[in-house]
Amino acid sequence: MTDLSTLFEVGIPLAGAGGLGYAKVRAPRVFWSLAGLHVTKVRFAVTYRSTMDVCGLTVQPSRLRAFMVRTVARRSDVPPVPPKIRRVRGSATGLRVTLRLPAGLEPADVMAASERLRHAWGVHSVNVVETKPGFVELRMTGYDVLRRVKMPRRVTSGLMTVPVALREDGTAYVRDYLKVPHALTLGANQSGKSMYQRNLIAGLARLNVALVGIDCKRGVEQRGYAPRLSALAVTPQEASEVLDALVGEMEDRFDLLSEHGAADVWALPQKVRPVPVVVLVDEVAELFLVTGKKDEERRDRMVMQMIRLGQMARAAGIYLEICGQRFGSELGKGATTLRAQLTGRVVHRVNDKQTADMGLGDIAPDAVVAVTTIPPDRPGVAVAGDSSGGWSRIRTPELSAGEAAAICAEFAHLTPDLPSLAPYRPVICTEAEPAQPMPLLKPIPATD
Repeated sequence: MTDLSTLFEVGIPLAGAGGLGYAKVRAPRVFWSLAGLHVTKVRFAVTYRSTMDVCGLTVQPSRLRAFMVRTVARRSDVPPVPPKIRRVRGSATGLRVTLRLPAGLEPADVMAASERLRHAWGVHSVNVVETKPGFVELRMTGYDVLRRVKMPRRVTSGLMTVPVALREDGTAYVRDYLKVPHALTLGANQSGKSMYQRNLIAGLARLNVALVGIDCKRGVEQRGYAPRLSALAVTPQEASEVLDALVGEMEDRFDLLSEHGAADVWALPQKVRPVPVVVLVDEVAELFLVTGKKDEERRDRMVMQMIRLGQMARAAGIYLEICGQRFGSELGKGATTLRAQLTGRVVHRVNDKQTADMGLGDIAPDAVVAVTTIPPDRPGVAVAGDSSGGWSRIRTPELSAGEAAAICAEFAHLTPDLPSLAPYRPVICTEAEPAQPMPLLKPIPATD
């Protein structure tokens, strides 16, 4: 009986410790919820004041506070004042702390010390977000949430919002077209760029929008999404015609806005509001490259049309998603002008620092270093930024091309009919039809 009691007393704690050790490696979310969160809360509470002091995040107290300390507490030394803790709450991925900054500190001071705070409290990362003037939120993650991506259940929803990836602070990276109408996605081969596009298309397929695909690699990437596409171009010539049609659609919508005195399509009555259009361009460099002088005129026209869409199409409800491996001035005239219209930037692993500068150097210079440190064995990891200067690491969940194509087929009934794009709508083969090559695009009637 004594041996059995000893076995229980020793074996159960050892089994529990072994289970926690296994969970820390194989199931970090479980380990964090059972042990990591509670340990971090205690460590944070015990070391908060000293940590803020050594990190330089304290200020000298006001004269009134110093007087009260000397007279009431009868202390000769007056300790410096750290940010005041307003709220502490845990989550399945980390710990969030809201701080009230004292006079003399700004959010940039806390951001500069985020790496020291991470080591002091033993967490994976610390992200500092300014919530309102005088308040910041420390978003700590207890483990590497980008190692195994699991999207949060609650995601911000809206008319034109699509959750695409997971941020390193455990929140969802949402593509909001009303806030960031046009975007550029860069990345080398096998960097996860196509995975990002699949998640984006799968999310857009569920919305009441028109999707236009431009894939000059003969449609190898976007042909599977044909049931949900209102138009598809697979050659530079077809891409030129589709872009011309989109500019014509934009001008027609401007006439509609002028008739109703509206600034954009979202200010129109719902019964006359045209459906939003998202243009998905894969490997944009193929639109810039030419093999001879006879193609230069077409190239210049395509670039001009894309620039016009980037400058004015937001008000008409037409949005651009440009994707490529490199996108710089070496592509030709107009490339830099077009890039300046693309507010959102997502840069995956690249082959050189110059490509990272092309994507983020003009809006978030600090993010360029983060791009160059993305390891090749973690496809899907990227750095997302915008014109506000903010940036964060993200990673898209795994989604195969077949799964994305199945989602597009499931929501094919949402594909709107746009007369201006009808000639370029892909023809879908059914099982009853004979298996023979069929033209991808409907023939365009000849004009005199």
